[in-house]
Amino acid sequence: MVIEISVKGYFEENCYFYIDERSKHGFVIDPGAQAGRLLAVIMENGWTIEKILLTHGHFDHMGAVNELRDVLNIPVFAHKRSDEYLLDARKNLSALCGQALTVDNVRYLDDGDEVTLDVSPDFSLKTIYVPGHTTDSVMYYSEREHVAFVGDTIFKGSIGNYKYPGGNLKDLQRSIIDRIFTLPDETVLCSGHSEQTTAGKEKLRYRY
Repeated sequence: MVIEISVKGYFEENCYFYIDERSKHGFVIDPGAQAGRLLAVIMENGWTIEKILLTHGHFDHMGAVNELRDVLNIPVFAHKRSDEYLLDARKNLSALCGQALTVDNVRYLDDGDEVTLDVSPDFSLKTIYVPGHTTDSVMYYSEREHVAFVGDTIFKGSIGNYKYPGGNLKDLQRSIIDRIFTLPDETVLCSGHSEQTTAGKEKLRYRY
């Protein structure tokens, strides 16, 4: 089960809960702001969140991480290059917006790693490395549910910004064509800043 919650800090961003309906355990992906609101949603639904997953280290995707981690006492997972952003307030863009947000002590993921629920190991997400928007960008893919959490790599009708520190257009194009567009056409793409779409629809729109 995928639940999208739009949160607003300096920017508006889509945070996602990926929940196993049977056990009511799950993951929270890219909690960018409004930790209190997200905690209220968790409590209201009786969910147990086991892990925080980050698609990349920009501050609008991790602004609520520290509070959620402290309250829920759960680990944070991100790509193995994530410290380049999470520990650098300028590179994660928070310093440019009058803030100084950092996240430390994350657990590292590499391309191909599976993130699983402790109570239900068959409920999992595959980590797929998709650099281009940042050097630490990943998406989390569920073959069973036909859904991919793509962060800011691709949006409905557009692609991610490649002009921030670490961004690269050729890498982004390669990630989209070789990683996202090779998913089944029906795969739902859940991005950080647009409505949901599918891999098949974006292949037809792609003009970059």
